[in-house]
Amino acid sequence: MNSLAELRERTARACRVLGALGLAQGATGHVSSRVPGSDSILIRARGHDELGVQFTQIGQIIEIGPNGTARSGTPDGLEPPLEVYIHTQIYKRRPDVSAVVHVHPLSVVLFTICNKPLLPLYGAYDPPSARLAIEGIPTYPRSILCDTPERGDELADTLAMSKCCMMRGHGITSVGHSVEEAALTAIHLNNLADVNYKAHLLGSPVPIPPDEQEFIYADRDGGSPAQPGVIPKGRSGALWRYYCALVDKQEKS
Repeated sequence: MNSLAELRERTARACRVLGALGLAQGATGHVSSRVPGSDSILIRARGHDELGVQFTQIGQIIEIGPNGTARSGTPDGLEPPLEVYIHTQIYKRRPDVSAVVHVHPLSVVLFTICNKPLLPLYGAYDPPSARLAIEGIPTYPRSILCDTPERGDELADTLAMSKCCMMRGHGITSVGHSVEEAALTAIHLNNLADVNYKAHLLGSPVPIPPDEQEFIYADRDGGSPAQPGVIPKGRSGALWRYYCALVDKQEKS
């Protein structure tokens, strides 16, 4: 089992990766992790001392209870995000989920505004993101803050048992067995939207044939963790290490 400090750092690192890739602008967006063996949640805090998602450090990851309130010992100037109920309500519905990501990738937002579906336009180019399109991505229809338990429940209803959902005129929410897996799903969804967007600019995009969709859907990584909270292995693990190295290089330059 990972220590609390390690889980804080992994959650902060996921924030930095998502921010560096442009999925979270400024201070908007948050990432959380379920603390194994407890009812606590670690989540990126908001406050006047923060530097934005891309520059999240371990000190900005605070511990909250299952109803979204900060645990004792939370540093002054930091508090749970307004949309903390995205996280709490999903965790209550989905015992299989160990992490939740909420960010605002522009390409995805544009598709929700125009009511255009994200199509499986490719296969081997990026199989994980193609699988999202093949599976189908639900959309939460309201373009408002999920800042109450009731709205968090509505979003959880939309997400159901999916890996991610789009939020009309707002952003996305993704989940996973680990914070790295949830972050990678958000990245794959953004990649899918970027390719769809550029394809529409060029002409009338055509999805790959059904038999190829079946092949891509069945060609799983095989590296998903059996234990909640475990860092992904296989191709997913390698991809996550790449993004971490990319961000580390940017931070040092």
